[in-house]
Amino acid sequence: MLKTRAKYYLGQVVRHRKHPFRGVVFDVDAMFTNTEEWYEAIPEEARPAKDQPFYHLLAENDQSYYVAYVSEQNLVADYSGQPVDHPDLDDLFGPFEDGQYPLQFQMN
Repeated sequence: MLKTRAKYYLGQVVRHRKHPFRGVVFDVDAMFTNTEEWYEAIPEEARPAKDQPFYHLLAENDQSYYVAYVSEQNLVADYSGQPVDHPDLDDLFGPFEDGQYPLQFQMN
């Protein structure tokens, strides 16, 4: 049985360790669940291990907003205190407060 504990939580602002983008966690997979095609598109020397949490992010960079799928090893917490401006944030979260976004709905 796989026993994985996610380091980051829903509503937390994180940034990529190597690439210039930040985002808000809106879902977490205990281990890799994307397609093999997606995984194989990552250069072999940069491919993350599949047996770690992967995070779905409402992400932003200087040019655009998008959804990102990122391994835990490639994320760090963002303590800048700056909000993320992704246009879909209001669909899932309340207003930015104390460096995070509170969930806007009840989870089952």
